[in-house]
Amino acid sequence: MSARDSHTTTKGTGLVGEDGGQRAARVFDALGPVYEKAFAHSEAHRRSLEWLLGRLTPGGRVLDVGSGTGRPTAETLARAGHHVLGVDVSPVMVELAARQVPEAEFRCLDARELPLEESSFDAVCVYFSLLQLDRAQQSELVGRLARALRPGGSLALATVPLDVAGVDAVFMGQPVRVTSFAGADLVDVVTGAGLTVLAEENVLFTPDHPEAVPEPHLFLHCARE
Repeated sequence: MSARDSHTTTKGTGLVGEDGGQRAARVFDALGPVYEKAFAHSEAHRRSLEWLLGRLTPGGRVLDVGSGTGRPTAETLARAGHHVLGVDVSPVMVELAARQVPEAEFRCLDARELPLEESSFDAVCVYFSLLQLDRAQQSELVGRLARALRPGGSLALATVPLDVAGVDAVFMGQPVRVTSFAGADLVDVVTGAGLTVLAEENVLFTPDHPEAVPEPHLFLHCARE
C-alpha cells in the first residue's frame, strides 16, 4: 500500500507498525490485486529493477521486503534467473504472490523477524516497505538489511520522501498510519548503515485508483562497497 506520505499513502506491505502487524495486514488483505493494478504503470519502479538486473550476476540471491503480489519485483527478478525470497505481512498478498510467481519463494512474515545472516544476499529490494514503521525501526531494519548484503551487493529502496511521523491518513479507501523521512535524512540513514548511494531518482506518481492522489516517490540505488 503506499501509505507513504503526508497526503495519504503507504506502500510497504512487508512491515508493520506499533500494532504488531494487524493494521498493515488488514490494509493489504483488503487491497489485494487492486494495489498491484494501481502501481503497475510506475516507470520509475521498472527503471529501478533494470538497474538491479544490470548489477546482478546470474543466479543471484535476492530478498524482496514487502513483496506484495509478487509483481513486478519478484516476477521480474525470478524470470531473469535469480533466486528470490519475498516476505510480506499480508496473508492475502503472499497467497497471490505464490500463485502469480511460482518461480520465487514467499513467506508471510514481518521482515523484522526474518533471520538474516551476514553477507547472505546479492541484492535486497525495499520498495515502499518502511512507511508503517517508526523511524527507529526503519533505521534498525535498513542496518540489518545492509549487513545481509554481500560485499558489492546492491540495495534498491523506494519511499515517499516526506518529513512525517505517525500521520493518520487514508490510502485507496483504507486507514493507514505513516512515518517517513525527508529525502536527505533517508540518505543519511542509508549511508549510516554502511551503504553508498550510487544514484537516486525523484518522481511524482499518481496510482491508478479513483481515490488516489499524486505522491512524490524517491528511489535510492545503493551498494555495499
